[in-house]
Amino acid sequence: MRKLDAKRVVVKIGTNTICRDDGTVDQGYLEDVARQIEVLRERDVEAIVVTSGAIGSGSAELGLDGKNKDVAMKQACAAVGQGVLMMAWRDAFRRYGMNVGQVLLTYGAFSSRGRYLDLRKAIDEMFRLGVVPVVNENDVIATDEIEEVFGDNDKLSALVASKMDADLLLLLTDVDGLYDRNPETDPDARLIPTVDEITKDIERIAGSRKNERSTGGMRTKINAAKVAMESGCSMVIANGHEPNVIVRVVDGEEMGTLFTPHVRYSNRERWILFACPRGKLNIDEGAEEAIRNGNSLLPCGIVSVEGRFKRGEVVRINGLAKGMVNNSSTEIAAMVEACQREKAEGRHNGHDRAVVESADIVLHE
Repeated sequence: MRKLDAKRVVVKIGTNTICRDDGTVDQGYLEDVARQIEVLRERDVEAIVVTSGAIGSGSAELGLDGKNKDVAMKQACAAVGQGVLMMAWRDAFRRYGMNVGQVLLTYGAFSSRGRYLDLRKAIDEMFRLGVVPVVNENDVIATDEIEEVFGDNDKLSALVASKMDADLLLLLTDVDGLYDRNPETDPDARLIPTVDEITKDIERIAGSRKNERSTGGMRTKINAAKVAMESGCSMVIANGHEPNVIVRVVDGEEMGTLFTPHVRYSNRERWILFACPRGKLNIDEGAEEAIRNGNSLLPCGIVSVEGRFKRGEVVRINGLAKGMVNNSSTEIAAMVEACQREKAEGRHNGHDRAVVESADIVLHE
């Protein structure tokens, strides 16, 4: 048995698990998920559902399943399918006396500190009211994500788990877990029960597998595992059609593949680490050494500024860190120019106010 001690769980369910072969939502499956989450709730375990299936169910509703779609058509399918999908989730949970709350996200919700804190407050209030949050990518407007940058909500679910302080991320898919070889082509392929570190071999094993209705595959799940593990959150990939799979995994039964947490960041550090950077600060060797030693970043150590960003947004710092800036890109560029000019004139540099405080810098591992 595994000792997970999960008090807050994020359950992500892929399109091929939620939808039938014809693209329609499997209502019976959703009802079984609701039943299992009710079991968890009776044990004081909070659950967030991350659902896929909006584009798939919209395609089925419009009679477009199986057709190649451009981004605009996928957006239209998502607009139709999201309503179908949420009605199905509402009906499923209503059978067990629970309400659901729709949470549509883009990655901007995780990059703006204010929007992220508002999201946390909203989800915490849902839990207080006994509402089950049902999260999905806002595919109608998030065209970058539709274009497979993030992959079938796998990374979205990992970010939700990271930002909401979840103890366990459970990815329910149509395979039993991560295998050492492709089980579809190699009958001797063996399931890997536990992964303690994402190595090059693990990434190679994951490969890439996609189909018309699902943008995911094992590769995107490995990327999600990196986020979860670095956030101190356990992650399990398991077959969503195994009986009572959610309850059994939370209970510690050795199902699927477990990815163990190995680094713990504070919530604020996780937000900085996984936020989408709005720009980049290129720094010199002296500033890089100072940052590695736990010091703040001063304007005199900055060589150049890339991108446009505001005070309080997250930027890359060379290739070694991310940080939340105290000044806008315009202000920093002016400070850097003044530093360089004063240095060239042999004058003392009076610009010693930190551009990024040490507490707001997170080094990459």
